[in-house]
Amino acid sequence: MKGIVFNLLEEVVTHDYGADTWDVLLESAGVDGAYTCMGSYSDDEMNKLVGAASHMLTIPPEEVLRWFGRRSMSVLGQQYPVFFQNHSSTRPFLLTLNDIIHPEVRKLYPGADVPVFDFDNSSDEALLMVYRSHRKLCALAHGFIEGAAAYYQESVRFEQTKCMLHGDPECVFRISFS
Repeated sequence: MKGIVFNLLEEVVTHDYGADTWDVLLESAGVDGAYTCMGSYSDDEMNKLVGAASHMLTIPPEEVLRWFGRRSMSVLGQQYPVFFQNHSSTRPFLLTLNDIIHPEVRKLYPGADVPVFDFDNSSDEALLMVYRSHRKLCALAHGFIEGAAAYYQESVRFEQTKCMLHGDPECVFRISFS
């Protein structure tokens, strides 16, 4: 996993809970915490940080990942406004993930292993989104979607009909916005 993800986690934890909390989280997770944005780190380090946060906050790891995704979108919107400014709502923003955003991420951070999404955009009422990644971070994707909706000042209704964590070959989200 690229260091930029760890840097983003540090930023949102520090913003919401303070620098001391980040230090306690690193210590509890038993990780070094010296992450460079271009560096690559073991997925296990992120899992340890999420597990430590889950234990500290007494909430499931999936909720930690959703919180991280939600909080990250406002930071990403400030750091990379070009990805957001050409859209007036969440749906068209999400539809750019495979073709615009993730290719740019790979340019900025060579070696980045990003998820792949498939979309069924045929209904005006809901967007069907298929998530595939060996990391199985569908809860993080869920949080990113909620954070994107907040960025565009929309409400989102999120339903997950399939999940890799429950044995499905992919995750499927049904998302509607208002």
